[in-house]
Amino acid sequence: MMRVIGALVAALFAAAAAVVTWPQLLRLERELPFAQLVSLRPLVVGGFVAIAIVALLFSLGRRIRGFCLWIALFSLAAAGAGAGILAVRGLGTETLPDKSADSIRVMTWNTAGPATDADTIAETAVAMQADIVALPETTMETGRAVAVAMGERGHPMWAHVDRYEGPDTWDANSTALLISPELGDYAVIESEAAGTSNTTIVPSAVAMPVDGIGPIVVAVHAVAPRPDETDSWRNDLQWLADQCAADDVIMAGDFNATLDHMARLGVDGGDLGRCHDAARLTGNGGIGTWPTDLPAPLGAPIDHVMATDGWEPTGSVVISSLDASGSDHRPLVVQYTRR
Repeated sequence: MMRVIGALVAALFAAAAAVVTWPQLLRLERELPFAQLVSLRPLVVGGFVAIAIVALLFSLGRRIRGFCLWIALFSLAAAGAGAGILAVRGLGTETLPDKSADSIRVMTWNTAGPATDADTIAETAVAMQADIVALPETTMETGRAVAVAMGERGHPMWAHVDRYEGPDTWDANSTALLISPELGDYAVIESEAAGTSNTTIVPSAVAMPVDGIGPIVVAVHAVAPRPDETDSWRNDLQWLADQCAADDVIMAGDFNATLDHMARLGVDGGDLGRCHDAARLTGNGGIGTWPTDLPAPLGAPIDHVMATDGWEPTGSVVISSLDASGSDHRPLVVQYTRR
C-alpha cells in the first residue's frame, strides 16, 4: 500500500514540476500562482535543485529510497528543462555593435519616479547613443529635464508623455517617451484608462509619426500581475499585442511579463502580436531586468524592446552598473537596423 501511495505522490510531483516549469502545457502561464512562479525562472530552477539534494539525502534511508530517488530525478529533470529554456533565450551579452548611419538604438528604463534623477538618465541615454528612450514611471517634468540635459550634451530629443489622473504621489501615473528629431516629428495619440485605447491601470504612450522616417513607437507600462489586478494585466498584454498589428512598430518599456506570459499572444511568428523580442534574439532573453536586489542572472526579464519584422536587432545589453542608482529596474538597450 505504501508503495502505491508513494508512486502516486511521485507522479503528482512530476506533474506539478512539469506545469511549474512550463505552465503553457495547460495554458496556465497567465493564471495565479503560475504567472508569478515562472517570472523568476532561475529561482525555480534553484528550488528544484535544492529539492533534488534533499531527496538524495533522504534516499540514504532504505525504506524510502525508491520514492526519494524518483523525486530527485523529477526535480533534476525540471531544473534541467528550466535551465535549458534560459540558455536558449540567452544568458547575457555585454556589448553592442558599433552604431552605423542606418542603425538606431532604443533604451527602456523604469525609473521608479524620483528614485532616479534626470541627469543620471540623460548621461546613460547619451552614453548609449539612444534615439528612442521609453521611461515608465517618469513624469513630464522629469522627461523634459532629461531631454534638456541630453540636448546640452549634444544629443537633442523631443519629450512626450502620457498620464492618467490619480494620486500625485504615484509615479506610475506617467510614462515619458523621448524621440530623436532625426526620426521626424511625432504626436502622442489621445488615450483613456479603459482597456480599449490604452493599458488599464498605468499608461503606455503611443507616438505616431507625423512625418519623417520613424516607426510607430509605444512606450509600454503594463500593470503588474498582482492578485487583485490579474484581469487588468491580461487585458494589458492583449492590448499591447494588438499594437503590433502594423508593419512598422517598435515597443519598449516595462511589460511586467516575461516571454512565458506572452504564449499564444504572438501572430505570424511574433512573440507579442507581430513584434519580436530583441533580447531573446540577441542573447539576453534570460537576463533579469528586475529587481535590482537580485543579480541580473537571477532576476525576471520583464522589461523588453520589441519590433516588427522591418527591424533587425543586432545587439542588446542589460545595464547592471546602475543598480545603485535608485530604481528597482535595470536599463535595457537594443540596437536595430532596418531590414
